[in-house]
Amino acid sequence: MTKVIVFGASGQLGQCLKFVCDKRGMTSIYFPGEQEANILDIAALKVAFQQHKPQYIINCAAYTAVDKAEDEQELAEKVNKTGVENLNMLCKEYGTTFVHISTDFVFRGDAATPRIETDATNPISVYGQTKLDGEKAIERALSKYFIVRTGWLYSEYANNFVKTMLKYGAERDEMRVIADQVGTPTYAIDLAGVLIDIIESGSEAYGVYHYSNEGVTSWYDFAKAIFDISGINTKVTPIKTSEYLTKAQRPAYSVMDKSKIKQQFNIAIPYWRDSLIKCISNIQSN
Repeated sequence: MTKVIVFGASGQLGQCLKFVCDKRGMTSIYFPGEQEANILDIAALKVAFQQHKPQYIINCAAYTAVDKAEDEQELAEKVNKTGVENLNMLCKEYGTTFVHISTDFVFRGDAATPRIETDATNPISVYGQTKLDGEKAIERALSKYFIVRTGWLYSEYANNFVKTMLKYGAERDEMRVIADQVGTPTYAIDLAGVLIDIIESGSEAYGVYHYSNEGVTSWYDFAKAIFDISGINTKVTPIKTSEYLTKAQRPAYSVMDKSKIKQQFNIAIPYWRDSLIKCISNIQSN
């Protein structure tokens, strides 16, 4: 059985991976807690690699607080770059394949067509830059890796846009949501399934891949869909980015082309609204 360690197991995607693995009856995947295997703790990482001798690791650990990163650049760099370098070192030593989660924020977001993997990167935030630095560290150090860029992640687990909207929708009569930033919501359960598919395929088609659900929407339309599907009557007013100032700049256009991952791994990707219906149904039934 293929041995896998998931780092960042307590985060949203880590919990989704646990759900998918349990559902598929996979028992050789190890989900250590942060205290046990923090990616900044070399000694703890060495113990984890020695004990489990993984053929693959999946790194879901990241500094993802986009606005706070503008003030906490050093910490963001530590987690998103130095932590990755620590994992690189052990992957090299043990011959482990590195599966790493990255972001659409590595792009500037001023293009009008979906980004492909080889398009020029040009981050406009500290978060985006540190994630790109992590990618480059992997590409320099290893030959056996899959970097999967994604964006707009949500699920039944942890904090995310869908759960925040459901909470605010229950409390407020009206909300203002940005309408001039577009991208594709990604159901983290769908992404988790694809990451496991990549590992189970045994493929050596290493490199960078893009994954999100299908389709394109704005944050405003995403919020409207959440309320429509969940039967919440909160009024949603569209606003411009300039009306809601944040510390970090965000890409205006975050759509990624998924042709490469679909063709290489022969996967069908669900439409974003179909996956959103599933997720909200699960949240409401629990």
